[in-house]
Amino acid sequence: MPQNNTLKGDRANSELSGEEWLCSKAAKNLAPGFSSLQWSPEPFGRAVSTGSCLHMETLGDQSDLAPKVETKLYHRRWFMLFLFSFVSASNAFMWLQYGIISNIFMRFYNIDALAIDWLAMIYLLTYIPLILPILWFLDNRGIRDVVLVGSAFNCIGAWIKIGSASPDTFPVTFFGQFVCSVATVFILGIPSYLASVWFGEKEVSTACSIGVLGNQLGIAIGFLVPPILVPNVDDMDELAHHIRIMFYITAGVATLLFVLVVFVFQERPKIPPTQAQATARSIPPEQYSYIASIRNLLRNKPFMLLVVTYGLNVGCFYAVGTLLNRMIIVHYPGEEVNAGRIGLTIVIAGMVGSLICGVWLDRTKTYKQTTLAVYLLSLVGMIVYAATLSLGHLWVVFITAGVLGFFMTGYLPLGFEFAVELTYPESEGTSSGLLNCSAQVFGIIFTICQGKIIDNYGTLAGNIFLCVFLLIGTIMTGKTSVTVKNTQF
Repeated sequence: MPQNNTLKGDRANSELSGEEWLCSKAAKNLAPGFSSLQWSPEPFGRAVSTGSCLHMETLGDQSDLAPKVETKLYHRRWFMLFLFSFVSASNAFMWLQYGIISNIFMRFYNIDALAIDWLAMIYLLTYIPLILPILWFLDNRGIRDVVLVGSAFNCIGAWIKIGSASPDTFPVTFFGQFVCSVATVFILGIPSYLASVWFGEKEVSTACSIGVLGNQLGIAIGFLVPPILVPNVDDMDELAHHIRIMFYITAGVATLLFVLVVFVFQERPKIPPTQAQATARSIPPEQYSYIASIRNLLRNKPFMLLVVTYGLNVGCFYAVGTLLNRMIIVHYPGEEVNAGRIGLTIVIAGMVGSLICGVWLDRTKTYKQTTLAVYLLSLVGMIVYAATLSLGHLWVVFITAGVLGFFMTGYLPLGFEFAVELTYPESEGTSSGLLNCSAQVFGIIFTICQGKIIDNYGTLAGNIFLCVFLLIGTIMTGKTSVTVKNTQF
């Protein structure tokens, strides 16, 4: 697919019928050119997207101007989704394979805590300068090429790290991690795009949630497996052997997934899954402007509020994931394996939360209310986790961490879905990319700041630091919901 003509209609307004969706095409015929599909002033000075629920009501019975076209759902859409999810999982695993056993790698490479933290934060830093060029690449080359290049970088980085299983090769392992971090930029924003291209309008929220769950599955395995594969042994040769085994396993999995993507992954189905996709395919590529799309998103005030609030929430999650080992070891020395299990609990609970939220959105379309409720409960979960971490009872930490993960990780697909609702008819890949870019920026800031606070003032102060920003994010999310509501009248 040479251009990204994936309209938001499948998801942002999927409660509308197929005929109502075709109204948007009729509207374009009345005002030719894709530039007409932008945010424009409406009565009372409020901005409403052409093609939104409000604008649909103004089109009356013009749907007869464009007849329905054939649509079809292919069974292989699920294979495309799960293959992508496993590629995402492989990449996410390598993000955390160092941090969850940070004390072991600090001793092995003879480095400080900040150097270990940067092995995780390089994923966040690389995303920021590369996201806009890769979004352009997605718009011009399509989803297959993006996933193919991402899985290739993931595979290459995994093989580079095999050469770093000795104490004097930290620069090699950092370079391998950097290559894997480049793969993340190609992979992270794909779920909403893939869901719109392959799935029906009653499936897209669930499909997007499953795509996000691939990343969360990799994080979960990254919490669980490294402490098992790399025990905290004193003998450096034995430790190097365990590390090498872990690197070989990750490289083998990444290679298998790359081969599958090369031979199996497809760009899009021959027959579109929805009327909105059929309409999107009819738009000539010369009528789409990537720069104009970015500009429209930056001018969309509700979306820009969401960009900040999403970054605050997910940035907190990145900080907790990166520093979890340090927080647990401070209060429970020698519990590296249980630190990984607590991380696993956070992510598994979040995966359940993501699926529940996806199904809920498919059935209710209550984007604003659900997003605000989950954000508020993420704040509550963080407060409870911070208050109970130092009580001396690991079982309590497991429970509170699970509650935190259910809402904080469950928020991830909600942010994508709410962005689609706010930014119709702009590209899903572009809106998702900007959300993720915000998350990377806040993730770096929060990880560095919380790490310093923990070192100087303890874990409680570090977690309170995150709670403050989650409170700010909750207030701003409420403001986002009010702003969206006001634009619909």
